[in-house]
Amino acid sequence: MSEKWITLSNDQLTVEIRPFGAALMSIRETDAPGAAYLWHGDHWAQQAPNLFPYVGRLTEGKYRLEGAEYPMDIHGFAKDSPFRPAVITENEAVFCLEDDENTYASYPWHFRFSIGYLLQGRRLTIRYRVENLDEKEMHFGVGGHPGFHVPLEKGLDFTDYYLEFSAPCHPVEMPFSEDCYVEGDPRPYPLQDDRILPLKHGLFDHDAIALKNTLGQVTLKSDKGHRAVRVTYPDMPYLGLWHPPFTESPFLCIEPWTMLASRKGIIEDLATHPDILHLAPGKTYENTWMIECI
Repeated sequence: MSEKWITLSNDQLTVEIRPFGAALMSIRETDAPGAAYLWHGDHWAQQAPNLFPYVGRLTEGKYRLEGAEYPMDIHGFAKDSPFRPAVITENEAVFCLEDDENTYASYPWHFRFSIGYLLQGRRLTIRYRVENLDEKEMHFGVGGHPGFHVPLEKGLDFTDYYLEFSAPCHPVEMPFSEDCYVEGDPRPYPLQDDRILPLKHGLFDHDAIALKNTLGQVTLKSDKGHRAVRVTYPDMPYLGLWHPPFTESPFLCIEPWTMLASRKGIIEDLATHPDILHLAPGKTYENTWMIECI
């Protein structure tokens, strides 16, 4: 049986979500279905995976915990897991993932991970909720990975667009090795007028750009067009920017993260991993971010 997607809709936007991975599949204008904001899946076969309980790559595909080693795929297992729809209304959907034999083999905790989507006007709010159902402290990271069409309108080009941060800021880049592990010291990442990052495909020839100190909001826009996308991430300290290296792929991923990948050559201890989140038994963690089509 084919999987049934969930649709949220109002008079402005229509959003489709797939229960597998609780993943966004489309964001488009309600009165103009061809006017899509979310990437459709060519060049990169995904649209907007959710990252949990890890963000990025792990050295040798594993981590250590209390003397044992556990396997973990890039960006964790949530993106490859079936979620259970828990709340479905015209403008809200909540999906839940709980531990089972498969997750416990790579992540030895009892947990509940919920992803909520709320559509209000032209804003989609995404809420991550992590519940520690275990008797021991839990360690994890979360993040988003949405890809957006660039250009957003016919007749424009990728290089007609830029990223504009919400106020003057001085980001630092967290450098990655050629195989996408954290390596080296943070370095200043200059912006035009302390706010503007013009887009060009060559920016991503060394893979993702990971920035810190970006003030929690960025807008993808063009002075030649009318459509734009704003991503707001007040409680995510990192912003990842990516499209496939050495290509002219017409999309850009704008990714809010709580943590970074493993350090080059280090099999990380999850309990002491830099930026890892810690959650006491019986406690709940929440993080909310937004996508606004403007």
